[in-house]
Order: sequence, then C-alpha cells, then structure tokens
Amino acid sequence: MFADSFSYFYQFADVFAFLVLSAAGLAIIFGMMGIINLAHGEFIMCGVYVTSAAYHAGLPLPMAQACGAIAAGLIGVLLEVTIIRPLYSRPLDSLLVTWGISLVATQGTLIVLGSTFPGVGMPGHSFSVGDYSFSSYRMVLFAASLCVLGFVYVLFMRTRFGVHARATMQNPRMAQALGVRKGVIYAVSFGIGTGLAGLCGALYAPTMNLIPTMGASFLVEAFVTVVVGGANVLLGTAPAAIALGVIRAGLNAWYGQVIGQIGLLIAVVLIIRVLPDGFSGWLTRRSS
Repeated sequence: MFADSFSYFYQFADVFAFLVLSAAGLAIIFGMMGIINLAHGEFIMCGVYVTSAAYHAGLPLPMAQACGAIAAGLIGVLLEVTIIRPLYSRPLDSLLVTWGISLVATQGTLIVLGSTFPGVGMPGHSFSVGDYSFSSYRMVLFAASLCVLGFVYVLFMRTRFGVHARATMQNPRMAQALGVRKGVIYAVSFGIGTGLAGLCGALYAPTMNLIPTMGASFLVEAFVTVVVGGANVLLGTAPAAIALGVIRAGLNAWYGQVIGQIGLLIAVVLIIRVLPDGFSGWLTRRSS
C-alpha cells in the first residue's frame, strides 16, 4: 500500500517539476510582460546544449548547468534590447518575431551542430520502495522546482526590484515618471525569464536526447500551465501545476502516457471553461 502511494506521489512530483520548470520563465515573459514568446523552447534548448558542451569541456555538472542558465539569460537580455523592446504593446507582432527567432535558432543549430549532440549521463542513483525502483535525480528535479517557485515569489513579491518590476508591467509611464528605469527593468525581467528557461533545459539535459527540436516538447506544457494559472502568474502557477500534475499523474498511472497527455489537454479546456480567469482569478475573488 505504501509503495503504491509513493509510486503515485513520485509520478505526480515528476509531472509537477516538469510543468513548473518549463513554465517558470514563460510566466514572467508571457504572463507578466505580455510577450507571446514562441521561442521559449529554444531558450530551453540553449540551456541544454550549453550544459552539455560545458560538461564535456570538463566542468562538473552543477557548474555546467549554471553555465546553461546564464548563457540563456544573457542571450535573452541581448534579444530584449535589440529586437523585443518595441513589441511590448504589439502582442501579435511579438508572436511573429519570436516564432522567427525560434525557426532561426532551430535551423541554425541543425546546420552548425548537426542533428544530434553528445548527451549527459543521468547523475545520482536509483532507490527502491517495495517492488518499485525510482531515480533519485527525478526527486532532485522536484526539489529544484520548489526552489524556483520560491525564488520567483521572493524576487517579485519581497524585493525592491520586484516592486519596480510589477509597477513597470502595470503602468510603464507612471513607473518611469516616479524614477524607475523602465528599460533596465524590462531587460533584467526578460533575462530572468530566459535564464529560468535555460535552467529548465540545464536540469533536464541528463534526461533527454539532445536534438535541435527538443524545445518543442516543453512549449505546450509551459503555455497551458501559464494560461490555467491566470493573469497573476505569481499566485496561479503553483496551483495550476498541482492540479494538472494530479490529473496527468493519475491518468499516466492508470492508462499510460498517451491518455495522460490527452487527458491533460481536455482538463485544461474544462478548467478554462469553469475558471476563465484561471486559478489566480479564482483565488483573488475568494480572498476579496
């Protein structure tokens, strides 16, 4: 009985970590800044490739993963300053531009590095509970997802930078009139979002085959988690990931991965139908 319960919790933790880590960066860029970032998967792919390259150059895996997150963050800042900045009030244009960036990144990686790239071996060991065997690295990913949620909440809700960032997103002219450096806030926020996407790729690098199109496998889950979370991404991402994680883990355990994916998308449609403002809108109404 305990082994079966732990097996279900393990599957839930695996899905929860995947949803949170893939959505954390997009929650800032799309949820807060209003940029429909279809290149989110390519920032994740950047984190994966830089992590693998740094690891094979001789760096320990944690340092290689830090390099992957930092590289994605710096590229994000560069793109924000040069391409993204004029698009904050033009969401459809941002969709087209980031889609173009996605195509250039994918095809450029394919041309320069080829269709495959050397992978990183899975760290850690396995452990057993009852008749089941589990990977300890998946639990590390679960712990990392909780740390990322805590980092995003503290950064945007408990720091001076967070106050300036939220004020700039809500009313840029008023924030600038009060002395907030709007351009710096936008660049740093976008860099944090892409850096979190790179961190997601860095953490999942040991678990995947490295191909240029791998970012697409994260994109759908990231968008549905942010949309189900609602307008206040700092309040909605965690409950959205919990709800979708419970649904998908249950369907995976009983009917397999394909039914789990289909059930997840059906659940998203139903949740949006019942809660049009997402979980954050529902929680805000209850608290008021």
